[in-house]
Amino acid sequence: MKRVLLSMAVAGALVLPLSAQEVKGLNVLITSGDTQTQMMGMVLSTSALKDHSKVVNITLCGPAGNLALKEFESGSVKRGDGQSVNPKSALQGLMKAGASVQVCPLFLPTAGKDASALVEGVSVAKPPMVAKGLVDPAFQNISF
Repeated sequence: MKRVLLSMAVAGALVLPLSAQEVKGLNVLITSGDTQTQMMGMVLSTSALKDHSKVVNITLCGPAGNLALKEFESGSVKRGDGQSVNPKSALQGLMKAGASVQVCPLFLPTAGKDASALVEGVSVAKPPMVAKGLVDPAFQNISF
């Protein structure tokens, strides 16, 4: 039941047109280091991508940037069915399904790392491109 309600909420956010233009996708900004909060971002992103065939762009900043590091082990949360899931695995599944994932440009230098520390497929965000996506009326924006 929760999954149905969650899917309906995402569908409503993505289907309602902004002016006369159809929503193409979802920009997701995740900054929280909290595992449950990160996982909710992944669940909604997965629903937008798979259930609603929308483009998903994820930007990870601050503590959430750790999800993009090869060496990082993410915590797990329990789903309603008792199964354990973690946001890092969910993020990798999203990338395989076609989501675009990037880290904020300040994340790596602040962490004392370079791009070689990132999981394959994750890039460093270019602020003008992120800003362009955030102001694009064809995309909804959500942050965690």
